[in-house]
Amino acid sequence: MLKHLSAFTFLLLMINTATFAQSGRKPVPATKASSANKTAPANNKRPAKLRSSWGLFLSDTLPKSQVVKLLDSALVVRDEKNHLYPVLSFAFTYEQHQPYLNDTTGQPGIYKDYTGDNFKTSRLPALWSTRLKESLQQGDVLYFDDILIEYVPDKLYRAPSLRITVK
Repeated sequence: MLKHLSAFTFLLLMINTATFAQSGRKPVPATKASSANKTAPANNKRPAKLRSSWGLFLSDTLPKSQVVKLLDSALVVRDEKNHLYPVLSFAFTYEQHQPYLNDTTGQPGIYKDYTGDNFKTSRLPALWSTRLKESLQQGDVLYFDDILIEYVPDKLYRAPSLRITVK
């Protein structure tokens, strides 16, 4: 019995030391000398900071007259060095606010209706632009999401989203 107990203790001790030995290893970070030897071209790196805008405006609250002027404008994406990148596609969502009177409480409320689509250009199509010019009201919100740009040929990146609120 003592022979089995000592064999079992020895086995547990060996498993325990093997576990500690494996968990003590850490990956060695690359040094500057080894990373300098890599010959990856600089244009394969992701742009440091991208900035999306609609016309000249970043995400903002704008008066209705200014938003109506922007409806025919294209989305623009730039990096921190002010280089322009072509916008390939984006997802657009229009949040329309309509006031209503609640029948049960008698209190006024706001009904939100969402309409949107995905576009393979850098600007809203003419049909969307004319419809928005007719229906745009104070409090409505325009969302430009999933903005895809071509950084270099065969490299696509997602640019930051935009949110324009009509005041």
